[in-house]
Amino acid sequence: MKILNRVILVLLVSAAFASCKDRAAEKRIAELESRLVQLEGNGTATSGAVTSPIAAPVADTKPEGPLPVFEFGTTDHDFGTIKEGEHVEYTYTFKNTGEAPLIIQNAQPSCGCTVPEWSKEPIPVGGTGFIKAGFNSAGQLNIQNKTITVTANTWPKVTTLRFKAMVTPKATGANGPTR
Repeated sequence: MKILNRVILVLLVSAAFASCKDRAAEKRIAELESRLVQLEGNGTATSGAVTSPIAAPVADTKPEGPLPVFEFGTTDHDFGTIKEGEHVEYTYTFKNTGEAPLIIQNAQPSCGCTVPEWSKEPIPVGGTGFIKAGFNSAGQLNIQNKTITVTANTWPKVTTLRFKAMVTPKATGANGPTR
């Protein structure tokens, strides 16, 4: 039963990453994942199998010693109105105002239509770096709110960058859409 649940979970997560058009589906997947964790943690043992309690997440504690600090010019950007199919980019710049070199471990987009790039080398104290967000609006109509979750050796470890765009349908010919 657990194997079937895990297979279903993998399929649902794969479907969520394949498309970011349907927020309701993403929410439903999160609910199903939560329910699956509950079932696996609270299920009864069958055929001699032993169930173990789910470990509670350990809260992060602030590390001792000097730390780097992100100082962004802005963490939000508005692309305004763009046409469906346009590729747009915005570069978030930051300065390390902390007391240690800043290292970005990852920049995770909220959707496959967003591609981040970032400074890969450690940013020295007083140095500057970037995180570039590339957004492909193909198939993304109406208002779009996207995020990039940046994980670094800062405190807190996670910083969220946001952008939005109003995507209008691409123009069709004078006779309407073609078939």
